[in-house]
Amino acid sequence: MIYTVIDILGTIAFAISGVLVAMDKRLDVFGVFIIAFVTAVGGGTLRDVLVGSTPVGWMTQPNYIVIILITVIFSILFVGRLKYFRKSLFLFDTIGIGLYTMIGIQKGLDAGLLPIMCIALGTMTACFGGVIRDILCNEIPVIFRKEIYATVCILGGGIYFVMLQFPMNSVIAYVTAILCIIIMRLLAVIFKISLPNIYPKAK
Repeated sequence: MIYTVIDILGTIAFAISGVLVAMDKRLDVFGVFIIAFVTAVGGGTLRDVLVGSTPVGWMTQPNYIVIILITVIFSILFVGRLKYFRKSLFLFDTIGIGLYTMIGIQKGLDAGLLPIMCIALGTMTACFGGVIRDILCNEIPVIFRKEIYATVCILGGGIYFVMLQFPMNSVIAYVTAILCIIIMRLLAVIFKISLPNIYPKAK
């Protein structure tokens, strides 16, 4: 039950982030829905293809489309209130990567993959919907910029597998890893922590 709830929350969070980006680009209603859709299911689609789980999740479970459609309508109607949140896109994107990282890791475990492969799968699940969103909206994807993004997914996945080595409920480890990813991403932005730039400074 907890995994289903987290999956739904992740879909909603990423769909909202897609709506906000699309509306900033002044797309029409259809464009807003498409951007929200690919943001919400893009990473999961890639994940399912990689583990051979086809047809992919949203094709066999139409509730994803319904959830995204309702989220898009809600977000358009209340976009003014959503923007009261400071950096609302960042907030929903951060929540989304925390939730989707662990969904991807769980899919990897269900497929019998090694922990390192599960972490890679979780990172792709969390990041590639945003990559597709940014490319379609003519932006450099966040994952390729200096901001800490995929790194926190990898660290969060590592924390999860470390916690599993101790005698504790796996749900507690699951939720803790999600919170760690969200908190690390927030702290990285607040304190301007970023990966080193490999390019020399301009003279």
